[in-house]
Amino acid sequence: MPRTSICRVPTPCARCAGRAGYAQTLGVLAFAKHHAPQTLTKTSLMLGLGESDAELESTFDAIRAAGVDVLTLGQYLRPTAHHLPVARYVSPDQFAAYRGSALARGFVEVVAGPLVRSSYRAERLLERNNVGMSTMTASTTRSADATASPRMTRGSHP
Repeated sequence: MPRTSICRVPTPCARCAGRAGYAQTLGVLAFAKHHAPQTLTKTSLMLGLGESDAELESTFDAIRAAGVDVLTLGQYLRPTAHHLPVARYVSPDQFAAYRGSALARGFVEVVAGPLVRSSYRAERLLERNNVGMSTMTASTTRSADATASPRMTRGSHP
């Protein structure tokens, strides 16, 4: 499953040093989906860097327009004093609301919560835990299971 993380909405992106910008990352995701439409694509966002609800909604739309199937939403946690400070801590109820909003836009799955990271329980996706996964063929699931890293095998939890 091709994945690349957007990490944050465009406005805070200007303040954050990253390996790839917002537009470039969306382009990579759209390219992957265009050239292999049957392949699941995934990205993630870290929340708590000062983004507004309107910016999040717009970002969900842009990510979905790029053809992304799976989205993870997690809380940004400041790793060191040299990194950007946390602007806000998102409540579990707000994460649930963001998940519902993103699912309503057509994502196959959205995993959202304070401790969610980009590959949070990725093996569950391969186990077809979401109704939207029924369109995935059994051979695709077997192929993905066969190439999963030992850390992401069935029954393990990262």
